[in-house]
Amino acid sequence: MRFHLVDAFTDRPFSGNPAGVCLLPAGQWPQEAWMQRVAAEMRHSETAFALPLPGSDEADWAIRWFTPLVESKLCGHATLATAHVLRTERGLLGAVRFRSRGHGTLVTHAEAEGAITLDFPAALSTQVPIPTGLLAALGAEPEATFRSTALGDLLTVLPSEAAVRTLTPDLEAVAALTRREDLRAVIVTAPAAAPGLGYDFVSRFFAPARGIDEDPVTGSAHTVLAPYWSARLGRDRLTGLQASARTGLVRTALHGDRVHLAGEAVTVLDGTLHTAPSAMG
Repeated sequence: MRFHLVDAFTDRPFSGNPAGVCLLPAGQWPQEAWMQRVAAEMRHSETAFALPLPGSDEADWAIRWFTPLVESKLCGHATLATAHVLRTERGLLGAVRFRSRGHGTLVTHAEAEGAITLDFPAALSTQVPIPTGLLAALGAEPEATFRSTALGDLLTVLPSEAAVRTLTPDLEAVAALTRREDLRAVIVTAPAAAPGLGYDFVSRFFAPARGIDEDPVTGSAHTVLAPYWSARLGRDRLTGLQASARTGLVRTALHGDRVHLAGEAVTVLDGTLHTAPSAMG
């Protein structure tokens, strides 16, 4: 079985966010335990498994995502990576429909080259009191916190880009807080330091309880970030910079209750999985 390693939300190898992509043969899903072991072996923040759906009117492929520890409800960069592999390996251009388990049909759109656009549901957030222990866990004082019920993320607004970039959180404390508050992750964000930098806001993403200490570039986080910053800045089209060590740019556009996320991707490795699932079902 072929396996691909793709850097997403970047046009350069060894930057952006690496994702594993496994295109499965038509039929049933492999055992969850096998997919989880593959994701744990790859040790990237997400590995996507895509199952073709011949004859389906609803979607072209089914997709699932796994971190090294758990199955994810939604993953942007691994979906982008999957669409990239389908373009480069299968020649699939234009719209490709993916059936997800928790978020309905997700659509990607790829031209012959360049950026791939994801059509995802926008995740609205509601302001909540700053959780007890968040200041100590982050080592910085938030201006405000917002909770996204769709994904279970805590959007944490800091006063400046510098505060986001220099953050050194206590990851054990972040993990404990996210477990206690039933959160997927803590997203920290702030406006760009100045106009003309090529991006409008910055962010970072921490999910240590899910096996992701810091995710390099998180597409799904931008389904929360885009509505927040579009409302705050008064513009439907924005660019976010995820200020991790690898960095990456995500171009966002609001379309009603949907958000379009656009970015490039680069294949870094193609290989063969020699350990096949022992059973199907």
